[in-house]
This record gives sequence, C-alpha cells and structure tokens, in this order.
Amino acid sequence: MRNLPPTRRGVGVWRSGALPADAVAEYAVALLASWSRAVRLTKAIVSDRPRTPPRTATDYLALAWATGFFSGYSPVAPGTAGSAVAAALYYAAGKRGLFQPFALDTVWGWLLVAALVSYTGVWAADRAVNFFGAKDPKEVVVDEFAGQIITYLFLPLAPGVAQLNWGFEAWVIAGFLAFRALDILKPYPAQQCEALRGGLGVMADDIVAGIQASLLTLTLAKLVEYVVLA
Repeated sequence: MRNLPPTRRGVGVWRSGALPADAVAEYAVALLASWSRAVRLTKAIVSDRPRTPPRTATDYLALAWATGFFSGYSPVAPGTAGSAVAAALYYAAGKRGLFQPFALDTVWGWLLVAALVSYTGVWAADRAVNFFGAKDPKEVVVDEFAGQIITYLFLPLAPGVAQLNWGFEAWVIAGFLAFRALDILKPYPAQQCEALRGGLGVMADDIVAGIQASLLTLTLAKLVEYVVLA
C-alpha cells in the first residue's frame, strides 16, 4: 500500500498494514472541515453584496412596499402573488366606483397612478436589494405590482368592453394573464433591462412588460368590440 499523509496531530506516516479506525476517522473529519471552509469561502465570494437589515421606520415601510404588502413572501410564485394583489386592488376599486371621483377612469389619471407606483417602487426596490443582499430578490414584487398597474392603463380607450356584462371582469383577468405571460417571456427590450443595477434594474423589465401587456390587452379589447358590438 502506498504511504498515506500524516494526520493533523503528526502521528507520522502509515505504512502497509491495518489502519487504526480512529486515525481513519480523524483524517475524514479533517477533510470534511477543509471542504466546509471552502464552501463558506465560495459563498462569500459569489454573494452579490452584504445584507443590510432594515433599522428605521422608513426602512420597514420600504420593505413592506417592495414586497407588495408582504405578498412577495408567498412560498409559491411570489411574482404572480404580487401581480394578483395589484389586480385585486384594481378590481375592487373599479367595482366600488373609486375611479371617477379622482379621474382615474381616464388614461392620464391612471398614468399618474402608474408613474407614482413605478417611482416609489424604484426607491423601495433599491433599499430592498440591500436588505436581502441580492441583485433581484424573489421577495421583491413591487416590480410585478407596478407592471400590473401599467397593464390596465388603456381601459378608457375601450369603453364598449366595460359596458358588456362581465366586461370589466374579463378585462381584469385578460390583463393579468397578459402581463404574467410577458413578464415570464420577457420579449425585447424587457430582458435587456435586467442588466441595469439597483432598484431601477429590478423595476425596468416589468415596467416594459407592463407597457407591452397594456398594448396587447387594448388590442384584444378592440377586437372584442369589433366582433361583439359591431
């Protein structure tokens, strides 16, 4: 048998013959310890950035908004959960007639809402990137929230759909499905926006996907108007 290396205690070099069980065990433990240190070092090297836990009330407010009112902690499909919260709030506000008093039933009114959500989303996502220590944490879903809000921008341009029975419900569902599909597929230039850093990098691709989904939803709505209401 070939000579084996000495143990950490300096027992010496083992030659041919039976090996003591305790010596073999000690050698195995030393190898495992070295492997464990290597793994920890690798994780430290590849980590995007160190975590900075939230400390102030503003930090926790940013965390709540960045996670879509904590929907981003969903164990299953957190991005879809964030979009669903936005769609549900939009639907509830529409059914309760909360759009008209604030002129949110116009393109310009809803554009103001979308701009506000997107701007504050960049701020919150930028803080959350530091909280979670990752470039695009899965818990951060304010980008999906903003993209879903943008998707519903053009309903005022399809008034015929809103007047149909279940027309508003169909609009909400179609917009939700369109945005989720485009957010996952990320057609040009949405995917290219992921190269941006910080909160803008988190938000930009979903904002683009939201714009694409709004145009797709409007096209479908106009097609329905042409076929059903012609």
